[in-house]
This record gives sequence, C-alpha cells and structure tokens, in this order.
Amino acid sequence: MGALDGLLVADFSRILAGPYATMLLADLGATVVKVESPGGDDTRTWMPPTRDDVSTYYLGINRNKRSIALDLKDPADVEVAQRLAHRADVMIENFRPGGLARFGLDYDSVHAANEKIVYASISGFGTGAGAGYPGYDLMVQAISGLMSLTGDPDGSPYRAGISVFDVMAGLHANIGILAALHHRGVTGTGQHVEVNLLSSALSGLVNHSSGYVAGGTVPFRMGNAHPSLFPYEPLPTSDGELIVIAGNDGQFRKLCQVLELPELPDDPRFGRNQERTRNRDELRPILVERLSKRTKDEWFRELLAAGVPCAPINTIDGGFGLAEELGLDPVVTTGGVPGVRNPITFSDTPAGYTLPPPGLNEHGEEIRAWLMTD
Repeated sequence: MGALDGLLVADFSRILAGPYATMLLADLGATVVKVESPGGDDTRTWMPPTRDDVSTYYLGINRNKRSIALDLKDPADVEVAQRLAHRADVMIENFRPGGLARFGLDYDSVHAANEKIVYASISGFGTGAGAGYPGYDLMVQAISGLMSLTGDPDGSPYRAGISVFDVMAGLHANIGILAALHHRGVTGTGQHVEVNLLSSALSGLVNHSSGYVAGGTVPFRMGNAHPSLFPYEPLPTSDGELIVIAGNDGQFRKLCQVLELPELPDDPRFGRNQERTRNRDELRPILVERLSKRTKDEWFRELLAAGVPCAPINTIDGGFGLAEELGLDPVVTTGGVPGVRNPITFSDTPAGYTLPPPGLNEHGEEIRAWLMTD
C-alpha cells in the first residue's frame, strides 16, 4: 500500500503543472482519474520525441492514472464529471479562473455537494486582475524576472531549459493538498487550495527575491557566477569546464590544499567568502592556472574525495549514468514504458508503478459504469 492509498483524485488538469502533481500523488497510492477533452491532453501532441508514436512529454507526467474523455458541452458528460467530483477526495484543475462554474464544477458548487473535497486550482496569475492571463511557464519566466538572471551578462536573457515554474507550482499544489488533507482529518471538511505560477516563481527565486524585498537590490545577469559566493561556477581545466564550489571557508581551504595553493586561505583578499566574492577577478585566474594542469575528470575525483563540491557539466545521459552508478536506480518501467523514479523514498510505504500512461479514454467505459452506481 502506498502512503495515499484510498484517496480518489479527480484530475481535471492538463499540460504540465497539474499532471505532474497528480502523477506524484498516484505514485504514492492515490487513485487518479484523468479527465480529458475528446481531443486529449495537449501534451499528447507535443512531439518529438516520441516512443511508439506517443509523445514522451505526455508519457513523462501521466503514469499510474486512468483516463476518461468527457465533452463538457454534452450535458450527459457534465453529469459524469460532477459525479466524479462529488465522490473525490481531491479535485485538481487548471482552467482559467471561473472557467468551470458554468458546468457546476467550480469550488463552491463541488463543495456544496461534497464537503470533504480538497479542491486545488492552479492558475497562471491568480484570480484577481490577472485571471484572464494565459498561464504559460515561459510568460512567467519572463514576467517574474528569472530570464533577466539567466544567460551571459553581455548577451540576451534566456529561459530555463525546463518549464521550471510549472514544476514548482505542481509541487506547491501538492504541499497545499496534503496540508488540507491533514486539516480535513482534524475537522472533517475540505477547503480550496489555490496556487499560481507567478507566486510560485517569486517564492522560488529565493535569495534574489529576498535581496529585492529585504535589501532593495535588483539582481542582474551574471552568467554562471553567483552573486554571493565564489568560487561557485564553471572553471576551465585542461579538457573542459568543471563546476567548482566553495560554499564556506572550510571548503575553500580544502580546495586550496588539493590545488597546492596553501597560502591562499591566509591571504586577506581571499580568507573569507565576503573577500573572495569581492575579489573574484583576482582569485579566478589563480585557480584557473592551477586547474588547467589536469583534466576535469581527474580533478572531479580528487576534489570530491577531499570534500570539495564539484561536478562535470554532463548532458542528461551523463546525469542518468551517474545516478545509476550511485545506486539511485533512476529509471522505472511501468507497463513497458520507462519513466523516472519518484524522487521520494519511504521506509514503509514505497512509491508504486502499476499503470502505464493511459491512452485517451482508455478507462472511460469502466469509470462511467462505476460512477453510475450508488
């Protein structure tokens, strides 16, 4: 049994934030019914890449679910959707705010029939003046300021390589859902959990957000450098770049020992992080000169052995390869479809992988029959 065994989740979300959230809940034992339009989740068409002519984007966020296709323009299908919502423990949706009210599937309508419901809404910009804005991650990366921080200082802003705020909002939604389920266990009633991508972004910008709201500082693009730490960036070796990190003064001393630069930690320009960060332009060439004597793999093994954080800059296959080498077993196969292991490990209620990502309406007949029984 999974930790969430027995919970029924009505998943009215699509694309990324909601489906990612519900897949994680399903991995942990929840029964997730994925409600799709007759045309299917948009990500079914987001390709390449594909596996057996199915979008790997869709496959990556929809395992352990059952699919039913419902046309909300059809009153009979609206009734089926309402029956599902009225039975569910959790409902999650990412329609534009207010978009489900005309179908009796908004929070007030569902809660009136099902007081225990934990109803989670994910939007792009909240339910106020931004309610009409489309909620695309790239918009939020631009508007939040993330893109102003990403890229070469003298170049153009760049988006992150993934839809980082969709993922973050999905995780925030799950935190809210689990907290509301705990509250329901105490009070017997559910509540409305609301998450929006912009708020998730401003929270997720962490030190940059704090630097602005608490320190009045607007950060700027620094490439791979860190505004408050040095070294904390790629540095060149004899055959390529290696991420080198000194997160504290002790790590810097260890770095200098391995590089055979024992005098640097006692140099007043470099002894403390504040000085190293202030004098990074003087320190960087000293480190680079020594690192250039050996390969990145040689330094990686030696620095790690000494307790200095460092890393090669891999392509994604290298990331999976290292995870395999470390015994993390990053790939699981569900019904013949490979996917990424749920990142949470439990001592007593492990994640499960029982259902491959469903075909459109694959379980529609079965779910309809079940919902029509009392």
